[in-house]
Amino acid sequence: MNKAEQIFCLIFLFVSVSIFSQELPPIQNYAPSEYNAESQNWSIAQTKDKIIYVANSKGLLQFNGAKWTLFLSPNETILRSVKVVGERIYTGCYMEFGYWQKDSFGLLRYTSLSKKIKNTFIQDEEFWNILNIDQWIVFQSLNRIYIYDTTDGSINTIDSDTSLPKIFNIDNNIYFQRPNKGVYRIENGKDILIYDAEPFRKYEIINIFKSKNALSILTRQNGFYKIKDQTLDKWSISSDTLLSRVSIYSAIELKDKTFALGTISHGLIHLDEDGNLLNHIDRIGGLRNNTVLSLYEDSDNTLWLGLDNGISYINLKSPFKDYYDKKGVAGSVYASTTMNGILYLGTNQGLFYKQLNNDNDFKLVQGTQGQVWSLNIIDRKLFCGHHSGTFIIEENKARKIADIQGTWKVTSLGQTSGLLLQGNYDGLYILQKIGNDWQIKNKIEGFNHSARYFEPFGKYVFVNHEYKGVFKVEVDSSFSKSMNVSVDTLIKGSNSGLIRYRDDLLYAYKKGILKYNKERDTFIRDSVLSKVYTQDEYISGKMTVDRKNGYLWIFTNSKVNFISEGKLVKTPKIKSIPLPESMRNSTVGYESVSALENNSYYLLGTSSGYITVDIDNFKEKEFTVNIASIGKAGKNKDSKNQDLVNKNVKGSFKTNENNLEISYYAANYDKYLKSHYQFQLTNMYPNWSEWSKKSSVTFENLPYGDYTFKVRSRIGTKISKNIATYSFEIARPWYFSNLMLVIYILGILSSSILVHNLYKRHYHKRQQKLILKNKREMDLARVQNEKEIIKIKNEQLKEEFKSKSNELAASTLSIIKKNELLSKVKEQLLANVEKKESVRAIINIIDKSLNQNDDWELFKEAFNNADRKFLKKLKKAHPNLSPNDIKLCAYLRLNLSSKEIAPLLNISARSVEIKRYRLRKKMDLTHDENLVNYILKL
Repeated sequence: MNKAEQIFCLIFLFVSVSIFSQELPPIQNYAPSEYNAESQNWSIAQTKDKIIYVANSKGLLQFNGAKWTLFLSPNETILRSVKVVGERIYTGCYMEFGYWQKDSFGLLRYTSLSKKIKNTFIQDEEFWNILNIDQWIVFQSLNRIYIYDTTDGSINTIDSDTSLPKIFNIDNNIYFQRPNKGVYRIENGKDILIYDAEPFRKYEIINIFKSKNALSILTRQNGFYKIKDQTLDKWSISSDTLLSRVSIYSAIELKDKTFALGTISHGLIHLDEDGNLLNHIDRIGGLRNNTVLSLYEDSDNTLWLGLDNGISYINLKSPFKDYYDKKGVAGSVYASTTMNGILYLGTNQGLFYKQLNNDNDFKLVQGTQGQVWSLNIIDRKLFCGHHSGTFIIEENKARKIADIQGTWKVTSLGQTSGLLLQGNYDGLYILQKIGNDWQIKNKIEGFNHSARYFEPFGKYVFVNHEYKGVFKVEVDSSFSKSMNVSVDTLIKGSNSGLIRYRDDLLYAYKKGILKYNKERDTFIRDSVLSKVYTQDEYISGKMTVDRKNGYLWIFTNSKVNFISEGKLVKTPKIKSIPLPESMRNSTVGYESVSALENNSYYLLGTSSGYITVDIDNFKEKEFTVNIASIGKAGKNKDSKNQDLVNKNVKGSFKTNENNLEISYYAANYDKYLKSHYQFQLTNMYPNWSEWSKKSSVTFENLPYGDYTFKVRSRIGTKISKNIATYSFEIARPWYFSNLMLVIYILGILSSSILVHNLYKRHYHKRQQKLILKNKREMDLARVQNEKEIIKIKNEQLKEEFKSKSNELAASTLSIIKKNELLSKVKEQLLANVEKKESVRAIINIIDKSLNQNDDWELFKEAFNNADRKFLKKLKKAHPNLSPNDIKLCAYLRLNLSSKEIAPLLNISARSVEIKRYRLRKKMDLTHDENLVNYILKL
């Protein structure tokens, strides 16, 4: 041991080698800042729907397991007492008493009973206690007793000439104590002295209990007395010494016949029915405050404590027990086990021990200061894996057998007797049994990785390294060196774990639990075991095998799971304890569990001690979920009447009241089993929401329509036996009212008709435009076609005219040439002096030929073909023209000269001129008008 370790050991021995140990039922504390009222709490009660009511110095506190609500006392004075009778919650305060009752909105409404007798009150009277006896409600001040008859509303008063500290109900009889006088009982409205023994005159009575045909009377500072068969005796019990040192302020008898005593400055004392001490719980043990002003046991056997500073409750019947190392001496528990009636805790501070099943303190096993990693019982020896090496623990002594730093775990090699396998920071080691002792034999050479999780499996050793993967180490027969090392890098992850369970090798990481398959030499996902890691449940792959009961323990985010084989089939059977990681408060990846000597009790290590659980008595209770209130969100949050609605009838909201806040609760007062909620809103959110701790939901901007809100709860793994519902409707906006819908329909119909007509008109106009357009296009096409036709015809006419003109010209030229020829022949014949008859006959033929109309008819036909309208126009314009005039006009239209016309007319050119002159006269042409131009223009 080095010098530093020696100094640490001396300091540790000097300061403390033991830690106070007391396993207590779970305790839950509430500070005034959590319930938003004053610190002092004077009385507690519960309704049938399991809602807790507390008389607080500021008013009446209501707690439904999810939310605290404060109702100010009627006159804003200190509320001293509360009692639930049926649907009414009776309270007493300064100069006032009455009752509260829920209205249809879920709010408490107060009714005063004392207002009609306030004039009879004693100055500064306060009401400290309330009893229910048959039809009467009894209010007690320090000076009087007021009896309220619930049948007729009458109130009777019993005066006292001395103070009245408390009153008690025994078999529906009212008992009370008058200091220095004794114990009285009220009979027929009168107080009768029944016990005037010295203890009852001398000591203040805190409570009176009836059991086994006797009365047990508890005094403030002198313990219990018993009266049986009119005989008074001091009840001598084992806790008398404790009771004589404390001042008791409140006390009740619990349903299991045990006693809960609240003290001033010394917390809670819990005695069994014979007066033996069960628990003494104060601030060190987890109570919020040491002065207990009031006590109440609810319907689930939870003990509520009204404290001088806060509120606490204790789950007395819980299968859980807490050991809380408030001073932090032991530290975080990494391993635990029992052996030979001793409980061992391996922590980050060392190895501690105490005798099992007693309240002795934990003590340090000397020499084990520092981090303990594991505790393993092998061959009837307890091996301690420690940061400084390996120890064998023999009761309260430790003997180091391996001075090798960082021993994670020691395990058996199965069939190989006399050898053990040890995992360390730097690899694997072999322990050898020599005689009746164990010592290091050798290190397995060739493997130098940290071996926190390792398991021998056949001829191999599998080692899990969360950052590198799973190593498969083949070891030689002498376990001295590795023959082959392979690593599966595909399976690795933070806080992953490896363990051998029965005949299987299991590997756990965030993707599930894998089982090693020998034939395929690989890890294959186990679909049954992997169910524990569904829905983000994985936090740690740490697995532990309970050697006593054969359970495989797996730790997830919201549960502790223990797995066993089925009795009829080998399919694993999974059971769960709904203990979330936040409540376990253990170091993730280093969770620990061990069986205690009672097979159903298990110890779970935490960072500040441990939790024990009785798995056989762990039963999740039936419960219901309720809707607490329904309010119109977006308005004042002070729960005024105008903000809340009647939750007992179908809701009807205006269009602008479409923001709703719905609060709900499951009255759960278990420290470890937390409530979660799921909701649906039909027509909006048809599927169940995710589980949430939130006990209210706000819906904003809901559209109009009918809705049904549904909510259910889960406590631990148990689902509420009911589904709370609330149906409501949000009115249609005015613009969707029936009248407006009719207007809309008429408007739509009118608009449709109008649009139809407009469209029809538009379509008609468009159609007309299209028709006109088509007509224009057709006309344009027709005109174009006609133009083309005309053009073609004109071209044809031009060609024809050209042809006719050519024909006319040819014809005219032919006539002219013929006549010229004939004229020349005639001239030649006439020149012949000898005018024979034959010559004259020829000349006659020539003249006849020159004068014949055949030439003119031929010319006329050709001329009409070339210019058929001219002659008609000419005759129409000048009907007085002779045929010769017409001929002349025809020749002039051909733009022939007089010389050219002469042969055609068989006259001289001079005669042609004369004819032209005469023709001008007939046509009435002026001197300036040209005859040829005029004829060409016709």
